Amino acid sequence: MARTIRRLLVGLFLLAPATLRAQAPARSPAVSITLGQAAAALYGPWKFTIGDSPIDPKTGKPLWAEPAFDDSRWETIDLTPKEGAIDPISGRPGYVPGWTVRGHARSSGYAWYRIRVRCHDQNGPALALLGPADFDDAYQVFADGELLGSSGDFAGKQPVVHSQQPVVFRLEPRPETNGTREIAFRFWMEPASLVLEPGAGGMHNAPVLGEAPVVTLDYQSRWVDAIRQVLPDIVTAAAFTLLALMAFSLISFDRFDPTYLWIGFLFLATAARPAANLIVLFTDLFSDPEFLLIMAIDVGLIYALWVIVWWVWFGRMGFRWLPRVIVPLTAALIVSIILGSEIFFGIVSHPVALGFYWLERLLRLVLLGLLVWVVVDAIRRHRVDGWLVLPVVILRAASSISLNWKSLRIRVVWFPFGIPVTLISIPDLLIATVIAFLLLRRLRQSMKRQKQMALDVMQAQEVQQVILPERRIVLPGFEIESEYRPAREVGGDFFQIIPNASDLSLLIVAGDVVGKGLKAGMLVALLVGAIRTAVETEPDPAAILAALNRRLVGRSDARATCLALRIARDGLVKLANSGHVPPYLNGVPIGIEGSLPLGMIEELDCSQLNFRLSPRDRLVLVSDGVPEATNEQGKLFGFDRVLELVKGEPSAAKIAETAQAFGQEDDISVIAVTRMPAAEPALA
Repeated sequence: MARTIRRLLVGLFLLAPATLRAQAPARSPAVSITLGQAAAALYGPWKFTIGDSPIDPKTGKPLWAEPAFDDSRWETIDLTPKEGAIDPISGRPGYVPGWTVRGHARSSGYAWYRIRVRCHDQNGPALALLGPADFDDAYQVFADGELLGSSGDFAGKQPVVHSQQPVVFRLEPRPETNGTREIAFRFWMEPASLVLEPGAGGMHNAPVLGEAPVVTLDYQSRWVDAIRQVLPDIVTAAAFTLLALMAFSLISFDRFDPTYLWIGFLFLATAARPAANLIVLFTDLFSDPEFLLIMAIDVGLIYALWVIVWWVWFGRMGFRWLPRVIVPLTAALIVSIILGSEIFFGIVSHPVALGFYWLERLLRLVLLGLLVWVVVDAIRRHRVDGWLVLPVVILRAASSISLNWKSLRIRVVWFPFGIPVTLISIPDLLIATVIAFLLLRRLRQSMKRQKQMALDVMQAQEVQQVILPERRIVLPGFEIESEYRPAREVGGDFFQIIPNASDLSLLIVAGDVVGKGLKAGMLVALLVGAIRTAVETEPDPAAILAALNRRLVGRSDARATCLALRIARDGLVKLANSGHVPPYLNGVPIGIEGSLPLGMIEELDCSQLNFRLSPRDRLVLVSDGVPEATNEQGKLFGFDRVLELVKGEPSAAKIAETAQAFGQEDDISVIAVTRMPAAEPALA
């Protein structure tokens, strides 16, 4: 493939026939290459050996890189690819198996390649060497014993592997060699490659030697090819990142549904693998072990998130134990990948690592089994929704199960426009498409539910407005003002003003249920109905509170503070209170013992007090939303401010407005009752 690309791009590629020239018996023969405006792939024959070179004590350089070193007893390797040979990982043609299929199946670590090349026509530009495009896992290259450079970092005790970027090395002219150059590669392969890649070890295609301008063109074409190879990663990373952003944005439409959050995390984890591939290719930010560690964690998280997403999707029905099982299984999977792949050499022996490798396979199947179990249970419970998710699970299982596709005679890679499209990547794209469809369907259902909920809230508002008294009521002997400002669409404060036409008395019941919103509004409706029923049989304030308490006891989270007072025609007031804010008489709080709210205990023991209203006396009732108003600095409005406010005898609306402007946190309700003199008509 490399030769074809070079022909298409520059039209200057020419591989001269290789001929052997006799050399001294102690040294390998040189490959004769005639270089015009061309470059040649160094297919061989190469001399090869496992292990690492001793260091020359005089020069401090590896002996096996020296031109005079006798490599005649080393193995001979030809890097000419067989017809139809393809890379089992990337699917690219021109693949040559590594040393693990050449009698060194369990060998990792160092190995050396050497080749002697006789170059003719040395009067032209300087020579350059383009490193192999596919190799395991890092290398240094020497020319005539001198280090030219490396792919990877060899500065430490153990080489640090980086991505396989195209690397070109310049060969300085050496007239004393008479055109013969000794090229040596010192390779390092991670133990993990023994497990992760079939046929691993060393070079999988030949390096290219030629005049620097031509090799530079080949180097540029390698980068073009590398970018083509990662285009699927670019598309996948971008697609799943956009899907993650879409999922997170859907939270704003339904913040009570955690499914969008979990799916967003799943999409981010899926996008992390191709994104990391791109980072590794174009930068040296991660070494190979660091990259593999990130991938191990990412794989474990993806398996766990797949189970959690669909468990949450179907309302977390059943399998309450699932999170407690997923966490240790995921941790065990990540550890098994790390140890089974021998990412960190020497932690465990190779036989033990092989055991962890098979444990990893088993754990993947267990997590896939849990996923299938969740979906099968969803099919049983939800029918249509469960069947819609089933194709996604099948695609996920297909992309997760490793098969020897080559032995099944199934093609696994295609190259439209030079871009690799693998059989494994197809399920990922289909999964993204199907999940996007399911998300939009779920959003549509969610918006439909929200529309219905908004309608319910609007109807609850209308009901609450109906059951609230008028803001200003004038009765014989009384003038009454009221103001109600809920913190939300539906409030939890309630009050009823009920005159008795037979004896001209007045009953006022005011309270505040625990909580806010629609649930509180429904409880308010229940209590208002109970008040109306209780008044018909027993108008005594303590009896009314006892009746309300019976309605709340035994109901989950049904609590309310409440006070009831009955004002007789002659001004005598009977007050009963259960945890509500005491009323203010002429700007002074009425002293009454505290008591428990309604709904706490079966036998209610409310506080009671009798007193008398004189003509022109003013009684003000406020809910706790007034003193608990909070400003931006976190300061409470407080009872002191309430006391100062009511002393000025403002209207009920003015009291509510002042507290609301300070910083409303809870429902605000205010009732002001003024007893009018008998001889003076009430204000119209």
